[in-house]
Amino acid sequence: MENKTLIITGAHVVDPSRKLDAPGHLVVRGGEIVACDAGDLPEEYRKVEGAITRKGAGLTIVPGLFDLRAHLREPGYEDRETIATGSAAAAAGGFTDVVTMPNTQPCADSPGAIELVKARGALAGRARLHPVAALTKGMEGKSMVEYGDMHDAGAVAFSDDLNWVRDSGLMRHAMESVRMLGVPVISHPEDTTLAPNGTMHEGTWSTRLGLYGLPAAAEVSAIARDIELARLTGAHLHIPHVSSRDGVALIRNAKREGLRVTCETTPHHVFFTDADCRDYDTSFKVKPPLRATADQEALIEALADGTIDAIATDHAPHTDTDKDRSFAHAPFGAIGLETAFAAAHDRLVVRGPLSLWRLVELMSTAPARILGHDAGSLAPGRSADFALIDAKDMWTPPLEDASLVTP
Repeated sequence: MENKTLIITGAHVVDPSRKLDAPGHLVVRGGEIVACDAGDLPEEYRKVEGAITRKGAGLTIVPGLFDLRAHLREPGYEDRETIATGSAAAAAGGFTDVVTMPNTQPCADSPGAIELVKARGALAGRARLHPVAALTKGMEGKSMVEYGDMHDAGAVAFSDDLNWVRDSGLMRHAMESVRMLGVPVISHPEDTTLAPNGTMHEGTWSTRLGLYGLPAAAEVSAIARDIELARLTGAHLHIPHVSSRDGVALIRNAKREGLRVTCETTPHHVFFTDADCRDYDTSFKVKPPLRATADQEALIEALADGTIDAIATDHAPHTDTDKDRSFAHAPFGAIGLETAFAAAHDRLVVRGPLSLWRLVELMSTAPARILGHDAGSLAPGRSADFALIDAKDMWTPPLEDASLVTP
């Protein structure tokens, strides 16, 4: 396709970056969008020599999806996932851009680690990878890293992944340093001192199942601390996979104050609740945990009113052996790259309050905007990153490895 012209006509075009939501056309040449608009194909493109023309009746063209949070496991945990397989899964799910987390082995706390992810992502040739670098050395929360060097190597943000930095003084200085680079600090909101052995949401179901709980207070207290530090430092704080009603309330208030705070949630947090853990199925063991119905309802409301900026997969694969343990001993995490959009569309558009336009904004345009990237748009001159969606098509994910299928 490098020197070819691709023309798609008769499809519905949804491009939140240009407030476009209408039947239209798309013209791509040499890996770049040359035309995309509502209405019939302009005459100048109807007789392009050698053009590949496709009818898009019944299909929707959207900007390529942009995932803000995925764990591709390489280097160090290639038995769970590789950059090649993760990139293939992303492409299958409509994702053209994926933000990779630093919890590899060794962790991404050096420029070389960032360069490795980018190089192997380019070699895989599917989704474009955007590596996040560790916020502290070894993600241990004890000392800062060389932020400038890693940003120069290609780091798009800084985070200790699932390790919340307890040292508030260190976190303050880290946020001040990262602020000067113009990229976000991504802080997993969980004060584990409140429940070091928690395996699911603390509530009625954890009591009935006899499992240690993770209270929503662990998330809420961490969000509150981080928002105060964002206010103090002026840093861009991004809160991943928010899961609690009270956490949403804190973020809503921070935004009203004009603080630089953005956030995301996941498909599984709006699809399921802690009640789904009742059969001890470890596919439902994720972090933060699936919470109560009231929390789920608050997330959906926040997606609709704009409090929550984006939906991220939090793709976190494990081997079947790892997941085939008791609920208490199995690792947290489930995959989601291939199923995220379909699941979110079913729950939030077909059976929920969102429009398809809003869902595309949450999974493409807004994530790109959060990172300040030139993506999530079908505007002429942009890279030809797009996805074709058949909203009426029914499909079932392969279940050969059920422990890895997103709940």
